[in-house]
Amino acid sequence: MITVSSLLDKEWHERYKRIANLNIRSSIYDLTNRCNLRCKGCFFFSSGEHKVAKEEMDIRKWEDFIDKEKARGVNLAILIGGEPTLCMDRLEAFYKRLPTYCATNGLIKVDRAKFPDMMTGISLWGGGEDEKILRGKDTFAISSKNYAGDPYTYYLYTITPKQVGKIEPVIKRIQDVGLKVHLQLLSNDEGVDGFHWQPEELRDIRFEMDDMLDKFPRTVISCKYYHEVITTGKMMGRSFGWMECPSVTETIDNRKPQPKRLIRFIRWASDLQTVHRCCTSATRDCATCKDGAAHMSWIMVNKRAHIRTTKDLQNWIEVYEMFAKLYRLIPW
Repeated sequence: MITVSSLLDKEWHERYKRIANLNIRSSIYDLTNRCNLRCKGCFFFSSGEHKVAKEEMDIRKWEDFIDKEKARGVNLAILIGGEPTLCMDRLEAFYKRLPTYCATNGLIKVDRAKFPDMMTGISLWGGGEDEKILRGKDTFAISSKNYAGDPYTYYLYTITPKQVGKIEPVIKRIQDVGLKVHLQLLSNDEGVDGFHWQPEELRDIRFEMDDMLDKFPRTVISCKYYHEVITTGKMMGRSFGWMECPSVTETIDNRKPQPKRLIRFIRWASDLQTVHRCCTSATRDCATCKDGAAHMSWIMVNKRAHIRTTKDLQNWIEVYEMFAKLYRLIPW
């Protein structure tokens, strides 16, 4: 019989034990419908999710809601927007009650006196020129000044097709300001001309990401198996899509047969009542989704499928470690 113990030596078994007991129960929360940017391709606005619910303004209702989420078993709150830093009182309400991660564009600096160890992920969409096309400005110039050297911050670098062959200078800039970086791919929800992925570009960017991990192992938080899965959309011979995605809101998940999924996962709108379909866009074609977190979770919930060979299980461990590091559940 193939078991975890039979596949791993002592070192890898210790790594496995470090993550096996984390028992992560995450959910995602729209803190606000507002943003101080309007990025082309942002799934929140392109799918109209900012219009489906009226934003709750009473901070006491937010506090009561968060207490109920904690009682529901949530132990990791992932805050998105719009832009969460526009609502510091709501951010603080989460932070005081639950382990909290804030996804931000970095234009507003989080006060570390109030949020000393809150994990913060800054969105970055390519190099300066791509950022100007897709986001209206070079956000790195501002966010890097706000967060340089911050030990609880990293860049979530969304690579575009125009960045193929050009990502090393971006990684170097991030390294130079003393921050980490995680890599994912643009899904181009608004069909911006010139930003659609072609098969040869996905092949090339996979090997480029592998190369960046080799060259900058202390800066890039990633692993090569993740690069393979996100660029090919395949895992263990299966293709990513609606019937495989683990990040569907539990209360409206009526798929049959039920796939492996995140336990208790819900993505809440800012009225604290409405729920969204999944961790990204309600209008996105799941077969073309390249969301990094969804693909990570897809791997993570399918542990049993990876208890096949030593390499398969080591791949699974590395992805789980990567996720845990991104939310600072284990040290970098």
